[in-house]
Amino acid sequence: MKIGIPRAFLYYKYHYLWESFFEELGIDYIVSPFTNREIYKQGTIHAIDEACLSSKIYLGHIDYLLGKCDYILVPRVFGYEDGTVCTKFQAIYDVVNNTFREQNIHILYYNINPKETANEFRSFLKMGKFLGKKKAAITRAYLIAKQTQKINQMMDLQKQERLLERKELKILLVGHQYNVYDRYIGDPIIQTLKELGAISIIADICDKKEAIEASKKISETLPWAFNKELVGAIEIYREKVDGIILMSSFPCGPDSLVNEIVLRRVKGIPILNLILDGQEGSAGMETRLESFIDIIKLKKEDQHGKM
Repeated sequence: MKIGIPRAFLYYKYHYLWESFFEELGIDYIVSPFTNREIYKQGTIHAIDEACLSSKIYLGHIDYLLGKCDYILVPRVFGYEDGTVCTKFQAIYDVVNNTFREQNIHILYYNINPKETANEFRSFLKMGKFLGKKKAAITRAYLIAKQTQKINQMMDLQKQERLLERKELKILLVGHQYNVYDRYIGDPIIQTLKELGAISIIADICDKKEAIEASKKISETLPWAFNKELVGAIEIYREKVDGIILMSSFPCGPDSLVNEIVLRRVKGIPILNLILDGQEGSAGMETRLESFIDIIKLKKEDQHGKM
């Protein structure tokens, strides 16, 4: 048996957990490749026009995995203890199931809904039993996978702390990992900043509990758990960076509201609002980034001059 894992959406947040879990149980899996033009194109064919860019990319990865595995891991997440999530994570299981019904798609169970006590461990337990594994083996694999995830997250955080100590310009990228790390839409931004002599600091790499608490300084009423983490990261990192870039996929509802709140309430630091739409050509994006970095440099020169 082989499990297919789409390299999109929550993969970037939980890939250490998922991959380690399957490895510990001795279950073969395949991860779809980095997003490319063909995957994006296939996703747009399957998606409705109103779907956000990230959703279209996700469907493209599902399309790639069809026929290459026995089951595809499609998490259905309603929320966490810290808040709810965008409706796309609640509905994606049904969207995928209905979109690829004629292709006879088989989806692996993964459901998290705190209101129905369907927590993460219960989901992994049910998933493991479905795959023919015993409870003791599933529990062991889950605990090891959680430890693997924790260790790697700590290593990512330590690496970022070292980046913050460097003298180059540092730009905080505030965006969901599935946008920031996507090779097709996010990586060009990171590479352009690197060419401009700036270091990218990833907002989603932070202590989650600390970020959730810190988010209240900007807004106490945000309902979305992932956005709370990103907003809280702004509070954690804002004194350590030279500028902030808000990255969101078009037309993301939660991000559009949260970004507006950030633009109105976070003062004293340059902020660039970038909307990713998946269109070909990066000239416009590069020009905006160049201008943004120039503004930051001029501001720093101004400050040094006054000193």
